[in-house]
Amino acid sequence: MRFCQLDLGGYARLRCPVGFVRKALQLCSSNSQKKIVNDVALKPRVGAVRYLNTKPLVHGLDRDSTPFTLSFDYPAHLADQLSLGLLDVALIPSIEYFLGEDYRIITDACIGCLGPVWSVKIFFRTPPSQVKTLALDEGSRTSAALAKILLAERVGVRPELQALPLGSDMRDCEADAILLIGDRAIHPPAIDAVEVWDLGETWVEWTGLPFVFAMWVARPGISTEVIAKSLMEARDGGMDNLEIIAEREAAKYQLTTSECFHYFHDNLHFTLGPQEKEGLMRYYNYAVQLGLAPSGRTPIYDDCKIAR
Repeated sequence: MRFCQLDLGGYARLRCPVGFVRKALQLCSSNSQKKIVNDVALKPRVGAVRYLNTKPLVHGLDRDSTPFTLSFDYPAHLADQLSLGLLDVALIPSIEYFLGEDYRIITDACIGCLGPVWSVKIFFRTPPSQVKTLALDEGSRTSAALAKILLAERVGVRPELQALPLGSDMRDCEADAILLIGDRAIHPPAIDAVEVWDLGETWVEWTGLPFVFAMWVARPGISTEVIAKSLMEARDGGMDNLEIIAEREAAKYQLTTSECFHYFHDNLHFTLGPQEKEGLMRYYNYAVQLGLAPSGRTPIYDDCKIAR
């Protein structure tokens, strides 16, 4: 049975059989019916991360002319939706790419860093080499895997892991170290930390390579040329308008416009080039060694030059 997605406004969507939708539209005029069926049943479904770091990647995609429906969620949730077939393309954590089957990286747009990333941090209540328990922010599994890799390889510890649900009160967490990502890392709660690692900075200093947190990925059987072109054009437009985006978004995240622009321009990196691909494979190899990803996976890159 073929399904489609009904947009009910905001983030609410209902997945229904196409036949049901067509019957429900019989009372509509033929022109309206044609437009609604095309928009609802035929548009690909794309999911993006709802964090601040994604804003330059989705610049201008709120237009009616965008050739897909766009929804927003947390990184781990997007990966689950892509795996279940509820999305056709999603901006997913890089570790999730290696956990999927026959996924393709469809653009050279990504979320990465060349140094301090500001929004992914471990707060240590004890010296890193003495950490026995680590609370993991459930928002992104890539950052969780990176934290495990850095602790194991740099200081030789493999702590017991604890879940840190989204929205949980940090005062109730008694772990020796806490991983926070996204907006919670930018504005951390009061934590009596003896040391803080910015994981982007720690990775780059250790490996000499960029780190890639998330990429645009398609599930098998999806035609993506038009989608990829739109996504790369959105990224390019976002890079050309960072000041405008910062002015629009800063107050929503309790930042000054200058802080927001600095985050976009200096902390984040949005292009997946040769060095980034090498960094991605280095990360994957460490993940395999620690049993965090299956062995034998090779990234599949679509032609990422069609928007250039």
